[in-house]
Amino acid sequence: MAFSTCLTSSLRPALAALCWAALRQCRGLSTPQGSEPSLNLGGIFPPLTTPFSPTQEVDYAQLEGNLRRYASIPFRGLVALGSNGEYPYLASRERVEVVRCVRRALPRDRLLLAGSGCESTQATIELTVSMAEAGADVALVVTPCYYRGAMTTAALVHHYTEVGDASPIPVVLYSVPANTGLDLPMEAVITLAQHPNIIGIKDSGGDITRIGLMVHKTRQEDFQVLAGSASFLLASYAVGASGGVCALANVLGDPLCQLDHLCHKGQWQEARDLQHRLIEPNTAVTRRFGIPGLKKAMEWFGYYGGPCRAPLAPLNPAQVEELRSTFSANGWL
Repeated sequence: MAFSTCLTSSLRPALAALCWAALRQCRGLSTPQGSEPSLNLGGIFPPLTTPFSPTQEVDYAQLEGNLRRYASIPFRGLVALGSNGEYPYLASRERVEVVRCVRRALPRDRLLLAGSGCESTQATIELTVSMAEAGADVALVVTPCYYRGAMTTAALVHHYTEVGDASPIPVVLYSVPANTGLDLPMEAVITLAQHPNIIGIKDSGGDITRIGLMVHKTRQEDFQVLAGSASFLLASYAVGASGGVCALANVLGDPLCQLDHLCHKGQWQEARDLQHRLIEPNTAVTRRFGIPGLKKAMEWFGYYGGPCRAPLAPLNPAQVEELRSTFSANGWL
């Protein structure tokens, strides 16, 4: 059992703060004087795909190649091991090694968010500690969902509080109901936003009313809301979201960073025109064709997409043509 899981709950927050301060100093990140450490999550984060070889082994060389290309795009940082990284299909050792690989290639001024959510609280804490040791700046923790009927507000608050107490790095909540069948309850988000080591949420549900209400209800806390999709990025910014974790950024990173820039400059007409051209391609590489579609589109823009891990299957020729037509019709190909 990891040492952190043996600590009393009263000691965990203090230890987490000390560990995070040490990590920040090591990585050259500033800590504001007289305040708790915090991070600005404003900007665009692509949730990286995990490249596989033809034999479905993790291809670290291709991952490094993609990362070299992403270095020229003004992302705020990268997300490793999110839903688009085929996180459930990776062994624990692969998860840690992917994060190490990304950290080695990532400029030090860019953030690395790493998925560390597991079904049990204990496993989540242990993997979160491993991600911190591998170089992650922030843990992205998806809702446990296998026993979703038992995942009440109280159970989820307890789970995330334990993780936040034990984590040596800040925690971002992750609600993705399309994959988990579970929307993190608003009451849980509001409660958890008060935790000093829980600094935000990635919400992929697409309910703008909910996103706006989360921003409103947590405005007194050091807590940021991230839009979980490019399709509703502009709308999320309009109600106060700080940034976006967008699958489409793996393909159209520069346009999404431009959309982020336009919104923050208040150039809403230009932002709206750009947002409109991103909705159909984003839907195609998420809800319509999923990760196989995202990886296929990456290849058209000079990145390595490659195969998915079984049981995810490649697109058939008709699907590939439909995907290409969607990008072409919106002026991207």
